[in-house]
Amino acid sequence: MIRPGPLNLITDVAGLRVGNARDDRIKTGATVLVGDRPFTAAVHVMGGAPGTRETDLLAPDKLVQEADALVLAGGSAFGLDAASGVADALRAQGRGFVVGDQTVPIVPGAILFDLLNGGEKAWTDNPYKPLGAAALANATKTFTLGSEGAGTGALIADLKGGLGSASAIWEGVTVGALVAVNALGRVTVGDGPHFWAAPFEMGDEFGGLGMAQGFDPHAIPPVKGHETRNTTIAIVATDAALTQAQATRMAIAAHDGMARAIWPSHTPMDGDIVFAAATGARSLPDPGRGALMLGHLAALCLARAIARGIHAATSAPGDTKPTWHDRFS
Repeated sequence: MIRPGPLNLITDVAGLRVGNARDDRIKTGATVLVGDRPFTAAVHVMGGAPGTRETDLLAPDKLVQEADALVLAGGSAFGLDAASGVADALRAQGRGFVVGDQTVPIVPGAILFDLLNGGEKAWTDNPYKPLGAAALANATKTFTLGSEGAGTGALIADLKGGLGSASAIWEGVTVGALVAVNALGRVTVGDGPHFWAAPFEMGDEFGGLGMAQGFDPHAIPPVKGHETRNTTIAIVATDAALTQAQATRMAIAAHDGMARAIWPSHTPMDGDIVFAAATGARSLPDPGRGALMLGHLAALCLARAIARGIHAATSAPGDTKPTWHDRFS
């Protein structure tokens, strides 16, 4: 039996915390996933326009197999500096990859484009480094979904985007997802309130509306106007002990959840990316079936997290698009 974790957040994976920071004037923010100790990390990119930092070292054949934190941020290329703020703060804590007498925190990250969302963007100093440091300082087990962290200024085709999370437990193993949704496409069906992710909803975690009826699966999918400026960036995590190659497979499988929840997804104009994190706290109950189930659970959690992020978004002055609740409640 599969069930949500007690928090229904990625932090149901023991030893992980999430921190968020936002700037409401700029309409942007940063989100950090950090562990009590370094964790095995991997990544898989399926979008055509990604923006990333330190993702090459997450390949299974590279020297470094673990990361100290993962960062999601707005700001397009400017937002990559959020990871610098996290790295500086971790170094001050004495955390990182030890090389001689130096400590180098390993902090991969990814960004989304939120520069045309109505916020004030005429800054003189890049705001993302302090946002990253603030997000790390805020890291805890519980955190707010919706218009928070990297999801603060996110937009999708017809609604405000947002930050989402979900978790699942199977035979003692926990899997969770964390996502900032800024997609080219839609997460709801047609002109109604029903989510594409509805078949995977647990309880009423994003409204409990069930599946849409009577939609045309062959219709041309509507997309937002700025067709080159999008991205859904995500992290899936587990307490299972995985090699970096196994974690990569979990990240690959998680993209199925993105495709189930966003229509269309993985377009040439999206930078869709999924990181994977494995804390190694427990062994898989069945290595063969367990690996299959981890991929299934990661996709399940990511689809649910995407819908939860949109469902939880809140209105703010200067918004250029309505929230799901503005339109459908």
